[in-house]
Amino acid sequence: MKFDLMTVGHWSLIGGLVITVLASLMVIPNLTLILFGLGIIVGFLNVNDKGSSSFLIAVIALLIIGVAGLQLGELTDLVSEVLQNFITFMAAAALIVAVKQILSVAKAK
Repeated sequence: MKFDLMTVGHWSLIGGLVITVLASLMVIPNLTLILFGLGIIVGFLNVNDKGSSSFLIAVIALLIIGVAGLQLGELTDLVSEVLQNFITFMAAAALIVAVKQILSVAKAK
């Protein structure tokens, strides 16, 4: 298997998604830092300039769904934990992509 940054980004995305689910079933120390760190890696390595707008729109929709789901309060504890973990993971990725997009727009002028 060829080792490159895209491979690291790809596995970070898969790992982050798996950890968001597994962490709701077991205790993982420093979970927030792990998910935030993986989200940052995903934001830097997985999303290019062409796909950044689509990625941000998708993440915004997913984050709204996640936050709305948590606000309803009628979800099971398991689902609530998965949503909280997912929000942490994807918010970090979205933060990096948004900053990259802002810098790209500012540089273009």
